[in-house]
Amino acid sequence: MKLSNEERIILRILKNYSSDYNANNLSNLINLTSMGILKILKRLEEQKLVNLRRVSNIKFYDFNFENQYAKDYVSLILRKEADNCSAFVKRWINEIRKIGIAEIAIIFGSVLTKSKNVGDIDVLFVLEEKNFGKLKEEVRKLNAISEKRIHPVYQTRKDLLVNLKNKDKVVLEIVKGILVFGEKDFVNLLEEVQ
Repeated sequence: MKLSNEERIILRILKNYSSDYNANNLSNLINLTSMGILKILKRLEEQKLVNLRRVSNIKFYDFNFENQYAKDYVSLILRKEADNCSAFVKRWINEIRKIGIAEIAIIFGSVLTKSKNVGDIDVLFVLEEKNFGKLKEEVRKLNAISEKRIHPVYQTRKDLLVNLKNKDKVVLEIVKGILVFGEKDFVNLLEEVQ
């Protein structure tokens, strides 16, 4: 099932937390009129999924981390996003899901846009430092039997949190990718950044 406009807006606001979103700039990104986006945002605000923040006369919307329902709901949307990828990307998502050592995995980069013409599959793995060796071995085994190589980026939760708080441009681009697993951990991590 395809993501609804409401779900696309929620994901955009969540994953791009360092940007300010209003009806006008979201309309360019979601390809709906600003009035249509405004109606959706009002509905999302009524459901307590997003919060309204006013700066002068401009209304900005942020994800509502204070609402447990919103956090659970967006975790499901993140899973739905992964399940609705192209067949090529879904294949890699399924392969990466077999690696259970990491807490969070995000597939990002050219694989999401170029599909089969990519040289490698970029994946961010968030895990405890003591598990780096085990994960590296799992990735090595997977690379030995795959036609495309996984290009892993390893981060501890603490390192990723620091990079997100510092608004590291590379990390901000990575979190816009597709979450393979660890949806609730990912949402909790973004909450800590706020």
